[in-house]
Amino acid sequence: MELSQNKTILIGITGGIAAYKIYELIRMYKKNGFNVKVLATPNAMHFISELTLVTLSGNGIYKDNFEINEYKPEHISLCDEGDILVIAPATANTISKIANGICDNLLTSTCCAFIKPVIIAPAMNTNMWKNPVIQDNIKKLNNNGYKILPPESGYLACGTEGNGRLCGIETIYNATVETLNLSKKLKGKKIVITAGGTVEKIDPVRYISNFSSGKMGTALADAAHLMGGNVRLISTFDINRPYEVTQVQSALEMEKEIVKHIHNSDCIIMAAAVGDYRIENYSEQKLKKTNEDALTLKFVKNPDILKKISQTKNDKVKIAGFCAESENLIENARQKIINKGCDYLIANDISRKDIGFSSDDNEVYILDKSLNIKHLEKNTKQHIAREILEYIFE
Repeated sequence: MELSQNKTILIGITGGIAAYKIYELIRMYKKNGFNVKVLATPNAMHFISELTLVTLSGNGIYKDNFEINEYKPEHISLCDEGDILVIAPATANTISKIANGICDNLLTSTCCAFIKPVIIAPAMNTNMWKNPVIQDNIKKLNNNGYKILPPESGYLACGTEGNGRLCGIETIYNATVETLNLSKKLKGKKIVITAGGTVEKIDPVRYISNFSSGKMGTALADAAHLMGGNVRLISTFDINRPYEVTQVQSALEMEKEIVKHIHNSDCIIMAAAVGDYRIENYSEQKLKKTNEDALTLKFVKNPDILKKISQTKNDKVKIAGFCAESENLIENARQKIINKGCDYLIANDISRKDIGFSSDDNEVYILDKSLNIKHLEKNTKQHIAREILEYIFE
């Protein structure tokens, strides 16, 4: 199922250094099937390339009030075509114009006439962001129904550090999908998802872990939330999300947290890469280097969380696991779902650099208990996540 459902996104780009980041946002929209049309202020074109925008969006760039291709003014035409207007980055200048009804370019004119959802992602110098006039204008926009995605704190192009950096591209993308309200089929469903690679301590300094980035698990949690689910993410890393997040470290900590939710959830998705072994005797003090050429550590098996919850859950709970393989993907996945007893197993090939650990894309095979297989071709992890959820809850 395409996320787009024939939706057209208007992207308004203003004259700030963060404008170059919108290339990636356009790419993300397009990969997930949206139609994208770009409106750029005159100053924005000093920071971005028209050819690049045309190539990425697959449409022409709109940047002048008087480029009229049809019988009606262009800003009115765009208002009819667009399902949502996303302005990113939004400068202090453009924010102030929109808040006060000034229509001196195509973007501000379109925004004034746009009666559908508008998302604004500001980016500017810290002192400009803190300026009381700008904050008053932000409040005015908030009060008039515009969705504001506040800037983040960090190092800015002007050489200072503080609030003012454009929020993450994924934040803008997720806000767009959520605002469009494309699907709420998981409304009322309680969904627990794990993400990241577990950490097993050796001593206060050292540990063993794996290369899992947690991107797939996070994408699943984001998608489930956007589809109306009541989501709890159990993560091995700190992450700020609008749903419940519990941070754990080891396999035992993850098991303890998951067991709490076995019988009061509708679905548990084990996307985390859980370590198979942990150190038998954790050292409270740092292990010192000796004159010996070798160091022997004894490890013991961690609990098989996926197998345990598959055997102890009630019939109403759907359990899905992940299978990360570097060879014989389908054969190993078949054996694993039989052994684990889960309802679904999502298999992906971690040997491929284009979809392996830390990649933004994935390609998976979903197996069910009857060993039926559904292939999801390579796409963004956000898109793959939504398709997995569609399949599990169809």
